[in-house]
Amino acid sequence: MARLFPGSREAPEDGVVLGPAAATALAPEGGRKALPLGPETEPLVVATDVTSSNTRPEAKADNPSDADIAPVEPGRALALADFSPPQVSASERLIRLAYGLGLPPSALNPFRKRARPRLTATVASPLAGDPASGTALRAGHFLLHGVKLPIADTEFTGPRLSPPFERLVHGFGWLSDLASCAARPQCAPVAERIFGAWLGANPRPGAGPAWAIGNTGHRLLAWLIHAPLLLSSNDRKLRARVLTTLDDTARWLDRHVGRAEDKLAEVAGWTAITAAGLLLADGRARRLYGEGGLIRALGDLVSDDGGVLSRSPLGQIEAIELLIDLRACYAAVRSTPPPQLDTILELLVPPLLTLQHGDGGLGSWQGAGAIAPDRIAALIKASGVRTRPLRDARHWGYQRINAGKSVLQFDAAPPPVARHARDGCASTLAFELSHGGERLIVNCGGASFAGGLIPLRLAQGLRATAAHSTLAIDDFNSTAVLINGKLGPGVSEVEVDRRILTGEGAGATRIEASHNGYVARYGLTHRRILIMRDDGSELRGEDLLVPTGRRGKRGMIGVALRFHLGPHIELAQGRDGLGVTLALPDGSLWQFRSGRDPVTLEESLWSDGLGRPLATRQLVISAKIPRSGETFSWLLKKMR
Repeated sequence: MARLFPGSREAPEDGVVLGPAAATALAPEGGRKALPLGPETEPLVVATDVTSSNTRPEAKADNPSDADIAPVEPGRALALADFSPPQVSASERLIRLAYGLGLPPSALNPFRKRARPRLTATVASPLAGDPASGTALRAGHFLLHGVKLPIADTEFTGPRLSPPFERLVHGFGWLSDLASCAARPQCAPVAERIFGAWLGANPRPGAGPAWAIGNTGHRLLAWLIHAPLLLSSNDRKLRARVLTTLDDTARWLDRHVGRAEDKLAEVAGWTAITAAGLLLADGRARRLYGEGGLIRALGDLVSDDGGVLSRSPLGQIEAIELLIDLRACYAAVRSTPPPQLDTILELLVPPLLTLQHGDGGLGSWQGAGAIAPDRIAALIKASGVRTRPLRDARHWGYQRINAGKSVLQFDAAPPPVARHARDGCASTLAFELSHGGERLIVNCGGASFAGGLIPLRLAQGLRATAAHSTLAIDDFNSTAVLINGKLGPGVSEVEVDRRILTGEGAGATRIEASHNGYVARYGLTHRRILIMRDDGSELRGEDLLVPTGRRGKRGMIGVALRFHLGPHIELAQGRDGLGVTLALPDGSLWQFRSGRDPVTLEESLWSDGLGRPLATRQLVISAKIPRSGETFSWLLKKMR
């Protein structure tokens, strides 16, 4: 590790045999030994190749079967120059500068008559909507996360909708659902009716969610891509109204895109501006202006390894979808996009795959639910990027271990800072574990879906540390969870050490990480060590609370380790109270063992990819410990 915490000793880098107390040397003075994987000494040796905490991660194979997929080559890594505006001629730079200063294209060519608003091409997006939601629209309802909202009762203005419905209604994301459910003649009247109702409630720009930059950018892009649904009427006045609204919205975005609520919203705004420059008449100046702003905004949005700075899978998906749709706009006018956009798209996909479980769906991180496998597969296919997941997305903050049929995901970074967080969660040092198509250990997830079947009042709790599979002290969050999806003080530093362990007939991956979220309040650093065998049959864990700083060490505190379980797992508690048997739906049998304190069973909740809350259970290890720190060991092992 790059730095060590007070009270710890530096681990040798090679030639050290790991016995039953593999992590004892890293524990505070008097700490308990780690729980052994078996009665005999484990013949594992620390390999000499150690991934240091300050090494830039690269895409590496988790499994030899991935050898046929081309890796992300170092030469394709995004350089600083890739975030610069595209290289253009001197005249085009002048046009871009003039347009950015507010001069209309006619100012550069005053003798040319201004063209009426019109579309120059029809876009074929490779991203399909949800036919079920489209059918509900034809029946008179918006359908989102299992909740139906009658179109006739929808308030198209004012802050009366829940956040998910605000994004759907004002962002016009429902147009893709409608387009995917039936032929255009059957869908166009529905689109025109909703468009008319929305425009009647929002005739001009103003305050409120309807004119948030993110919603406006998504709305304009959806109008441009699905324009045939809005322009199919024989009513010339209606068609002229649609085209005028497109032009007016693009002009408004030109002037206000810099006031976006966050970087992802700004990227949505710049994407729509660029698409309008491609598809609206006399759009050359707007396209040049939009391309420069978009690439700069993407540079501020994406970390070094390609993860968005909100650390949210939903944010990652949104960024990928925006670039896919924009690329379809370029194809519609037979134009070549700047190479930076393709490079950034190739950079965005591998981190998303880092959070993919064995069933093909995503893990529940930073407010997301378990996004369904078919949605991820369709997204990757539409992107055209063929790559493999990053195992060590250190800048994005997630670690991944592929071991046999098991996949482990580990949050090894501070939560996103307030200006990037949308539904930020205090999930540092939480993990998820799946085996094949079954999920064993999960996080609750679903905070971003609150307002559908998940009540809004639960959003705050779903973002808390207790809603994740990690350790909490006195039910306090490791990072303060604030309203409106933001986060306060807490974890500011996380140190990570990843090593490959090899030995006779056995191998494993060891990840050690620590955070300072409880130092200010308790003077304790939380350190977690996870060791996953290469065959995926055993996960050994140890959680240590290490004294840090000068705070007093007298008194007692309450500690709870929570392990939220996947749905449909049957449980049987052992007689000694230290173990629980887990029977998975696929017939496999696992056992969880605690090294020192009893394991209790409590109710929990898990959100699937459609935002539906499913009742499940959680394993909880609770204890009262001195403020001088303690060590908790546990083991999860496949029995058959």
